[in-house]
Amino acid sequence: MAISRAQLAKELEPGLNALFGLEYARYEDESAEIYDTESSERAFEEEVMLSGFGSAPVKQEGSAVTFDDAQEAYTARYTHETIALAFSITEEAIEDNLYDRLASRYTKALARSMANTKQVKAAAVLNNAFDSNFAGGDGKELCATDHPLVNNGTLRNEPSTDADLNETSLENALIDIAAFVDERGLKVSVRGQKLIIPPNLQFVADRLLESTLRPGTADNDVNAMRNMGMLPQGYVVNHYLTDTDAFFIKTDAPRGFVHFERMPMSTKMEGDFDTGNVRFKARERYSFGFSDPRCVYGSKGA
Repeated sequence: MAISRAQLAKELEPGLNALFGLEYARYEDESAEIYDTESSERAFEEEVMLSGFGSAPVKQEGSAVTFDDAQEAYTARYTHETIALAFSITEEAIEDNLYDRLASRYTKALARSMANTKQVKAAAVLNNAFDSNFAGGDGKELCATDHPLVNNGTLRNEPSTDADLNETSLENALIDIAAFVDERGLKVSVRGQKLIIPPNLQFVADRLLESTLRPGTADNDVNAMRNMGMLPQGYVVNHYLTDTDAFFIKTDAPRGFVHFERMPMSTKMEGDFDTGNVRFKARERYSFGFSDPRCVYGSKGA
């Protein structure tokens, strides 16, 4: 349905002092703090987790060498979605407007709507991190206590007992990350890089990571996390996280969070011959997801 003069009545009256409502500042692209962006030329992308070999055994003198098999562990699929929005303005509304170019003003609103959807979809991967209905390639949710491994073991990237963000829970999370293993149970060198939190936890995070001494105590102990250079990228606030006490640690594990861009944002404008209405459309295709759950450690709070 086209935007007509009836919907813009005040904009057609002499004496209007200002138009407002579309000038709010926006948060920056917060998804860039989480995802690596790559281009895609297909309807979907798949990434395969490969299993290496187990620990090498001792070979006894004169005995045959042991052979081991490598295999594929699981496949993570990224299915691109098409995001689009449009609006239409009657030619009379464009002709009679006295104050602004309607197209320019509402095109900015269109861009805001597209950007908001992108940030919501990017944050959804973390918002659904503890929901078994949103499983990754290994059949488990992003953060779980029992990610299956090829060697029949499991990997844990959430605490066995959920905890709120504090000094103890953050230290325990970093210890758990240091214990990560690969698909055959071999230790892997993975470190926490940054803390990802909702706005509700920003003051807690700042005290935990930025204070020189231990936060919340009268002791003269050093802040061990800061002194040891843990979480070198500090913390980032994501305003699109919906759980007010959940927190996540992004690690340096490769092939973790990936954003595939199938078609970048494009805009089109066209006039309709019959009605004279002018139509504006924005469209893009992309997907957000994760391949290796070792890319993150998360707690949904107590």
